[in-house]
Amino acid sequence: GDSCCNPVSMGYIQKLVEKKIPGIYVLSLKIGSNMIQDMENSFFMNVNDQVREVCSQLATDPQLQGGYNAMGFSQGGQFLRAVAQRCPAPPMLNLISVGGQHQGRVYGFPRCPGESSHLCDWIRKTLDLGAYTKAVQEHLVQAEYWHDPLKEEDYRKSSIFLADINQERGINETYKKNLMALKKFVMVKFLNDTMVDPPISEWFGFYKSGQAKETIPLQETSLYKEDRLGLQEMDKAGKLVFLGVKGDHLHFSEEWFDSTILPFLQ
Repeated sequence: GDSCCNPVSMGYIQKLVEKKIPGIYVLSLKIGSNMIQDMENSFFMNVNDQVREVCSQLATDPQLQGGYNAMGFSQGGQFLRAVAQRCPAPPMLNLISVGGQHQGRVYGFPRCPGESSHLCDWIRKTLDLGAYTKAVQEHLVQAEYWHDPLKEEDYRKSSIFLADINQERGINETYKKNLMALKKFVMVKFLNDTMVDPPISEWFGFYKSGQAKETIPLQETSLYKEDRLGLQEMDKAGKLVFLGVKGDHLHFSEEWFDSTILPFLQ
């Protein structure tokens, strides 16, 4: 529901970084030919196609060929992780995920932009009725990282995006090698998040399988224990950074951003 250049969100962040780090080059990714398309694509463009489009933008940008730092907000966090895993050239140096849902999310669609709009109601009903059907998976972005702990088999079998990048159907050694090439993988969790269910997904944790009450941290998941993505090795090497910030989803102060996030970009 956002766009690359919205002056009160991503455009604001871009200007903030450019102001605080003089001379830095910032590319705010636009998916589509204009801001309206970019916003619509955040709901309706297959995430795998979005990742391919971004990989193409990065590969053809002469300013980024020596390597770049990537910063993604909310669903942009896991989308950029897919870029890191699938597109190693040019190299991503640090990945900063601000409220990204790395184990997905489940239930409802809280605070959908335009709370009373027909679009939000339609998306909620569609997700509830058939998040794992082929048509919904291919055309509704939020379904592609829908992770229902009560339907793990359906998720593993039918999720066309998240189950793939989280190695749920087998091990893609290239994904693992590419992710492990990061210098730092920074994950920001909002400690009072009411939009992401469960919030611990922002630190790569999730519900214990088969129920939707008790959550476990990344270190207790099979993904970590079996080291299917190299996260255990990265953790032991000090490459994983878990940051918590008080506030609801994507609510943070400029002071916090300056002192906590900007150092990873310098």
